Amino acid sequence: MSIGARERLLNTAAELFYERGFHAVGIDLVIERAGVAKTTLYRHFPSKDELIVAYLDDANIRFWSWFEDAVDREVPPREQLVGLFDAVAKLVTSAACLGCTFQVTAAEFPEAGHPGHATALAHKRSVRTRLRDLATAAGAPEPTELADGLLLLMDGAFAAARMYGPSSPAAQVATAARTLIDAHLPERRRSRSATRRGA
Repeated sequence: MSIGARERLLNTAAELFYERGFHAVGIDLVIERAGVAKTTLYRHFPSKDELIVAYLDDANIRFWSWFEDAVDREVPPREQLVGLFDAVAKLVTSAACLGCTFQVTAAEFPEAGHPGHATALAHKRSVRTRLRDLATAAGAPEPTELADGLLLLMDGAFAAARMYGPSSPAAQVATAARTLIDAHLPERRRSRSATRRGA
């Protein structure tokens, strides 16, 4: 199979959904942009909800590829967290970033039983778990508290990127993350202070 029908449909839907949201994009527009027949779309995606979930599944895969690339396993766990938020700052200040598609999904489909909402919630739970694992590895006394704070910073940066564009308060997310990480890893903070004093 070429990069034929299904992939063209998914790529087209991804571009439109990410830029405009779900309710503003109709099936007819996806079909027109992808250059396929309506019967072709429904053969691959029997409903718009199934197309949305397929898009979200693909977005989830791409997010985790970016996330794991941002975590440098050659450095200590604390520096992995710091480096991750350096990558977040770079992402959210790029012209291509229009925020977090999973936040948009939850907002457009607030019903917990909607498949899009469920998919978005599962994604955010996984991010929270991964951040908690990193916080635990870094030696945080309260890894869940640190992870939740970092998740809020990440989500806030994505929201700011959507609202303001590249020139937004999201540019400060790495600095805010460092402050939070230092607050939760006091031994590291004291060690740095002692080094500055020449102790």
